[in-house]
Amino acid sequence: MLSRVRSATLLGIEAIPLSVECDLAPGIPQVLIVGLPDTAVREAAARVRAALRNAGFRIPPRRITVSLAPADLRKQGAGLDLPIALGILAAAGEVPRDRLERLLVLGELALDGRVRGVPGCLPAALMARRERIPEMVVPEGNLAEALAIPGPSVHGVADLLEAVRVL
Repeated sequence: MLSRVRSATLLGIEAIPLSVECDLAPGIPQVLIVGLPDTAVREAAARVRAALRNAGFRIPPRRITVSLAPADLRKQGAGLDLPIALGILAAAGEVPRDRLERLLVLGELALDGRVRGVPGCLPAALMARRERIPEMVVPEGNLAEALAIPGPSVHGVADLLEAVRVL
């Protein structure tokens, strides 16, 4: 099953739109992240698995491929943890995939499922307005920053379960 989640990465001070695509397939259980991820993004696999498990979600024993598009753009930072986690849940049928199409999602995950603040929510909100993305899900600690830009409706979340409830 395939899912897509909208997110962003920073290029200097500008937010660039990203598509986080997650595919679950038969095979040796693992999470493979492709699309020029830096070390923090590659390490998302471990953070996301632990956060999903500790939040009470059953991780499907499948090969999970996460593609960060566009593939030729370097992705950096831990802000893609939450979109990756929601993408995996959507691909597994745990959350509605169609709802994710309306959202821009940012956030780092702690191993217990808490959502940590990330840099770049202000430029991401500007990008969401420019791209006509109607809603954002951001860490609670970044809520004021994202709300500074009129346009998208913004949901601040404290943990993974709260992010799932937004869907």
